[in-house]
Amino acid sequence: MPKTVVVGLSGGVDSSVAAVLLKEQGYNVIGLFMRNWDSTTNNDVLGNPEVDDEICSQEVDYQDAEKVANKIGIPLHRVDFIEEYWENVFTYFLDEYKKGRTPNPDILCNKYIKFDAFLEYAKKFKADYIAMGHYAKTSIIDGKPTLFRGVDDNKDQTYFLSQLSEFQLSKTLFPVGHLTKKEVRDLAHKYDLSTKDKKDSTGICFIGERDFDKFLNNYLPSKKGNMVTEDGKIISTHNGLMYYTIGQRKGLGIGGSNDYSGEPWFVIGKDLSKNDLVIGQGFHHPTLYSDSCLVEDVNLINHDVFDNEFIFTAKFRYRQPDTKVTVMHVGDNLLITFTEDVRAVTPGQAAVIYQGERCLGGGFIKEVYKNKEIRKY
Repeated sequence: MPKTVVVGLSGGVDSSVAAVLLKEQGYNVIGLFMRNWDSTTNNDVLGNPEVDDEICSQEVDYQDAEKVANKIGIPLHRVDFIEEYWENVFTYFLDEYKKGRTPNPDILCNKYIKFDAFLEYAKKFKADYIAMGHYAKTSIIDGKPTLFRGVDDNKDQTYFLSQLSEFQLSKTLFPVGHLTKKEVRDLAHKYDLSTKDKKDSTGICFIGERDFDKFLNNYLPSKKGNMVTEDGKIISTHNGLMYYTIGQRKGLGIGGSNDYSGEPWFVIGKDLSKNDLVIGQGFHHPTLYSDSCLVEDVNLINHDVFDNEFIFTAKFRYRQPDTKVTVMHVGDNLLITFTEDVRAVTPGQAAVIYQGERCLGGGFIKEVYKNKEIRKY
């Protein structure tokens, strides 16, 4: 009797091809379309003018998923995880912004929704596994499920999967992890799927491609303040600290000045007590660089203890090149020390640890240091 797999069918090309491949491999495949955000409830009450567009987008995605399911001959169900998303992901997202940090809600969406609430719901179908269209791979090493980077370096999504547990990995299949994006597109054309030329989705999952500042202002009213240099000189004003992240250049709106060089300005820090956005000139401004960080909310995959003499690598942002690091436990947290200074390591972002192609998990950056001193901002 074939094993049953419930695949997250999002209406995109990656999950569409994942479903086809599972069907070809002989699984009993069931499609499940998730709705994690209620535009009417969560936005309309706030007068968001883009609600109708968002509802339309969600419906288009469902219709695309339905076309794929019909094409390959699998059933498709719909499920709402709106309450779970609000409680486990969105409230965290807002709380982090209130603290002046830069959160990554997609990581928690994977941890609590796509690989937790979804996995629990799949029990209704007596599923042996769930499957997603993520670019990642799993393997059993020493009897334990292990997470590896996807073959396509440009699309690898292990950074966003770093908070998954071994149990979640043991129940998950990643059918496209061994493929490049081009190969996925080619397969979608081979099977003539309706999503074969559909544009990849971008942006945070519940915001999509809408104006981020406008969306965030619905939930956290902005508080304008001053843009200042490190020595406190006011250069301009900002629209709200939550709209800026460390290392940012675009959107500062600072023109030329006879008092300063022509080098571009960057965000180098935030002073929450004064509501000041601290800026400095030059991509390589020294305040942007650090040599270590403390990581909290740690999730380790197949690794209970780190030997701090062993060199691992880490990513502190998605698509950032790997950095050589040493890792040491400090209570429940991890102290990650860089072999070379790294630019724009930012509290609230994820630090994800690797051993070659193997993802060992990670956590969220709590504090950033330079020469053993906490970065002031």
